[in-house]
Amino acid sequence: MTDGVELRLGRLLPRGGRRLFSVPLDHSVSMGPIDGLESTRSVARELVRSGVDLLIATPGAVREIIPQLAPSTLLGVHLSASTSLSPEPDRKRLAGSAQEAIRLGADLLSVQVNFGVAGEGEMLVALGEAVESGHALGLPVLCMSYVKGERRGTPEELQHAARASADLGADLVKISYPGSTEALRQLVRSTPVPVLLGGGVRLDDEVAALERIGAALGAGVAGICFGRNLFQREPLEPFARRVGELVHSAGTVPR
Repeated sequence: MTDGVELRLGRLLPRGGRRLFSVPLDHSVSMGPIDGLESTRSVARELVRSGVDLLIATPGAVREIIPQLAPSTLLGVHLSASTSLSPEPDRKRLAGSAQEAIRLGADLLSVQVNFGVAGEGEMLVALGEAVESGHALGLPVLCMSYVKGERRGTPEELQHAARASADLGADLVKISYPGSTEALRQLVRSTPVPVLLGGGVRLDDEVAALERIGAALGAGVAGICFGRNLFQREPLEPFARRVGELVHSAGTVPR
């Protein structure tokens, strides 16, 4: 691992056990300007005010985000792309490069692999390419690892996806909730790199969402990577602040 990768990982996950509060804002490529992402600029502004550590966006959206960043806010650049307009919406392809991410000021490179669908092999190759090119430039790589298709991910399949992503060189892995705290604990134990819990479809009950985050932190995740469960709430900022307080305290749900 290069010194640059280690340096940036230390910023993402500082010594002392501080957990990572990250928010992906890449959904508008695959899903369009969905509720909450009509304006990436305003969402980013509210999230930064709420104490988010890392925002992840596609290369073109970075121009909307950069003016909103605080000096301590980290930037991830997401390279995988497909749209719901495609006959193969789950087949992600790289739509950018590590060199472009560095030029934009990235602290992290992000790619997505959808396991269990046609094109899985191509996406694994793309992950390997991103790891090679990112590490050559000192960028750590996050793999957003999903199990798609008819399966939708049993705990064992999610463990497989997380481990495969790590074994192919990802420095962090984002994974969906496997259905129980114990299954998540086992997934964390069997994945040799830090695991981030993804939010998935928005939970209407805010307390339930906070309790899931608290349980995940107790199971050993290195942080969260929540999108729709944050930016699709109105008002956004009060809930985001509660999430940030919980993640950074790694304690009980604040009331």
